[in-house]
Amino acid sequence: MTVIAVLGAGKIGEALLSGLLHGGHEAGDLLFTERYPARADELTSRYGVRGVEVEEAAKRADVLVVAVKPQDIEPVLDELAPLLGPSSLVVSLCAGLPTSLYERRLADGVPVVRVMPNTPMLVNEAMSAISAGRYATAEHLAVVRDLLSHVGQVVEVPEGQQDAVTALSGSGPAYFFYLVEAMIDAGILLGLPRALAGQLIIQSAVGAAKMLAESDEHPVLLREAVTSPAGTTINAIRELEKHGVRAALLAAIEAAKDRSVELGKAHDED
Repeated sequence: MTVIAVLGAGKIGEALLSGLLHGGHEAGDLLFTERYPARADELTSRYGVRGVEVEEAAKRADVLVVAVKPQDIEPVLDELAPLLGPSSLVVSLCAGLPTSLYERRLADGVPVVRVMPNTPMLVNEAMSAISAGRYATAEHLAVVRDLLSHVGQVVEVPEGQQDAVTALSGSGPAYFFYLVEAMIDAGILLGLPRALAGQLIIQSAVGAAKMLAESDEHPVLLREAVTSPAGTTINAIRELEKHGVRAALLAAIEAAKDRSVELGKAHDED
């Protein structure tokens, strides 16, 4: 049985552990690392999975999922470097960090797969994009695809597209939350109670997302179906265009992509 260790049990790391357990993995085949003892005890109590040090995780696990913050990667790599060989599989969930960083710091031949998930992993609705590093094979990608399929959908992309994926779907949920927040505020401005405004908008978002997922129609056509001539919706759309909402979204996503590139360059070596 494959042993999987999640290095860094924050929200994404915990969501992955939960998804793997619900997907049929045994708690005894899972490990995690966590710097805060109280948090480690909480997760062990909740899931029955044992918290360990990085050294033990590296020695026992076949697959190591690195889910630490990008700025915390250096000490983790320092610990892993003398412990891993080509028989291990490293799966990086760290935004902006290229597989080449791991390949420079770890032993020759260690396979690395880069992943950009997003926070809907918490409700098993993640969108995860995976890319193979220099030493990762189709078999390694299949392992990662199976692992992540427990918490959502998975696509394979060239690593050169990962910064764009990070900006679009990695950060994407935040854009939707931001828009929903603004729409709830608009409901309050129009005299609706906050709870009612939230219920109306959240269900509208759920329904719209389901229509997008299940319909073969382009989003433009779905929008036009709501937009009657001289009606309420076209007046709202006119205001959105007048205030440059479309251009702002394009600029925002481009800025997120640029930041993802910067995160990777911060670890470049000459």
